[in-house]
Amino acid sequence: MSFALLTLAASFALCAEGPRTTCVVDGDTFWLNGQKVRIADINAPETHQAGCAAEQALGDRATARLITLLNAGPFELATEGRATDRYGRSLRVVRRGGHSLGGQLVNEGLAEPWRGKRSDWCVLLAGSQASR
Repeated sequence: MSFALLTLAASFALCAEGPRTTCVVDGDTFWLNGQKVRIADINAPETHQAGCAAEQALGDRATARLITLLNAGPFELATEGRATDRYGRSLRVVRRGGHSLGGQLVNEGLAEPWRGKRSDWCVLLAGSQASR
């Protein structure tokens, strides 16, 4: 079952401590009108429990970019597959003009496509540094 919800532009900032209404947690998770949303088609580096400094730095860049992308105007949230994850977050693909914002983060090197499990960003980033 798939449905889409057209959303008016919202004003996003980095989430602070305390109650969260509309803000960005990290590169693949945000709150919208009190609902926690996990971007379903990507995996971004962690920022709250990063495994290494390189993951933290890339996660911070992904988070900042997601804030910019979400603030750029109206977007659509679509359910494709499961509606929620094991943590109770809404799983949604975020699109603007038919293009996935998650896919844009992947194209910019700030996330990876979701493959059913999280990758070890420290290993991935060490490998990309070694191949340069």
